[in-house]
Amino acid sequence: MQRKIIVTGDGSSSLLVEKMGETFHSRHGAVQESVYVYIDNGLKLIEKEEISILEFGFGTGLNALLTAKHALEHRLKIHYETIEAYPLTVEEYSLLNYKDFVQTTISLQQLHEIPWATPSPVSLNNYFSIVKHPQKIEDFTTSRKFDLIYFDVFGYDYQPELWNKEILQKTFDFLLPGGMLVTYACKGVVNRNLKEIGFEVRKLKGPPGKREMTLAVKNI
Repeated sequence: MQRKIIVTGDGSSSLLVEKMGETFHSRHGAVQESVYVYIDNGLKLIEKEEISILEFGFGTGLNALLTAKHALEHRLKIHYETIEAYPLTVEEYSLLNYKDFVQTTISLQQLHEIPWATPSPVSLNNYFSIVKHPQKIEDFTTSRKFDLIYFDVFGYDYQPELWNKEILQKTFDFLLPGGMLVTYACKGVVNRNLKEIGFEVRKLKGPPGKREMTLAVKNI
């Protein structure tokens, strides 16, 4: 997968997959999108002091970094699991400039250097622990249930197979009752699939440059 570093509208880095023409984040701003979608309209809605999160698409590690920062600042215990089939190389993640935008004691490098497929969570402090799964989303299984899922895969137009009912059913099954899935996307076919599976779908105002985003709740 040929990827190159780009600078997005807010000055923060992202990656462009050249063959697909798709970026890892919004071209309008990587950090501002991740904060708005996954922290402000995801994590902040969970009213618990111990939270379990599953991320579909570790990518640059930005969502994990922002979540670790939030956990430390708000003294929340967060167990974080993430799936990624094509991890970044050292050369790639070392060029990302998130330290200029995300001020916290955990570094992006630390997150990337944590071994994949560890038998138990790796704790970075008293509040944040992480497990990294090096596999395709289609192959991922777990008996654990989560409060929140960050669904941050490539867009439907580029990888529609990651937005089909089979994958979305897995997210529903991985969530606790009352758990939530949050994603930057708000495509009609995806929202219809989510509703048919059993989610309550809420369309929210999108981040800068995007009209809408989706929050889906498992109300059982």
